[in-house]
Amino acid sequence: MKVKLSSTFFLKIVAFLIGIAVLIVCIYWLPQAAIRDAKVRPGDYSIYPLLICAYGICITFSVALYQAYKLLSAINRNNAFSKVSIKSMEVIKKCAFTIIFFILVLIVYLRIFAMFTGEDAAGPIALGLIGILVAAIIAAIIDVLQKPIKDILEKM
Repeated sequence: MKVKLSSTFFLKIVAFLIGIAVLIVCIYWLPQAAIRDAKVRPGDYSIYPLLICAYGICITFSVALYQAYKLLSAINRNNAFSKVSIKSMEVIKKCAFTIIFFILVLIVYLRIFAMFTGEDAAGPIALGLIGILVAAIIAAIIDVLQKPIKDILEKM
């Protein structure tokens, strides 16, 4: 019995490993950051909006990873031109826009926080802008891939 390892199998493993990393961030790293901040600055709740947005981004990213996994499964079954793949691409695109929204909320919050505290938030804001660029590129690629598949399905 020969097992053929395809590129979709490799991408599924990568998506699974990224999902595990996101789970570790949500379960271990973010609560530890909140605990450290609470010990350093008791009574200061300025980290909570950041945590809410971080969890929102992690959950949305996990949904997008699951949809990418479903899309790879459909491609692996030679069923790339189906309603399932169109639906997965639509959810991935919506997740990208949701991530952009959360990052914009973070940038606005950091900017307002920096105005009141006098701290410099240029680094985190720059990273947020890079995240917006990446999410926008992913949304654009998904949109470009989705249009021909919709056209093919309409002709059938």
